[in-house]
This record gives sequence, structure tokens and C-alpha cells, in this order.
Amino acid sequence: MKKILVVVTHATDDPTKSTLAFVTAVGAHEAGIEVGIALLGEGAYLTKEAVAKSVHGVGLPPLTELIEKVVKGNIPVYV
Repeated sequence: MKKILVVVTHATDDPTKSTLAFVTAVGAHEAGIEVGIALLGEGAYLTKEAVAKSVHGVGLPPLTELIEKVVKGNIPVYV
């Protein structure tokens, strides 16, 4: 089985990059690839609910919608 680790290094400093990381993780999971998410640097701030709610990348779904899919899919998140 293929495995990937998506590394998130941005939060409110670049909402599009942080959201794209979650889009990648959710897409990989839906394609049957084993995936994990690592929150590093600024990305670790996404563990705060208020921060996650404020992140919305350009042309992408709100981060909170993607986080719901991560939780439902039991995708591990490492901080």
C-alpha cells in the first residue's frame, strides 16, 4: 500500500498553503492511500479551534470542512 505524510508548515500566515495540505491529505485518503498529517512550525497553530476556523484558502473549501473529513477518516495528525 502507498503511504504519504503531508507536512503542514503554514496556518494564518498563508491560508491557501495550509488548506492545500489538507486537500492533499483528504484526496489521498479518498484514493485509498494511507496518509498522515504532520503539523510543524506555524502549522501547529491549526490545533487551536479559533485559528482553524479563520483559515480559508483562496478558491478552496474552509479548513474546518476538511478537518471534519480528516476526523471522519481517522487520518492521524502529528504535532
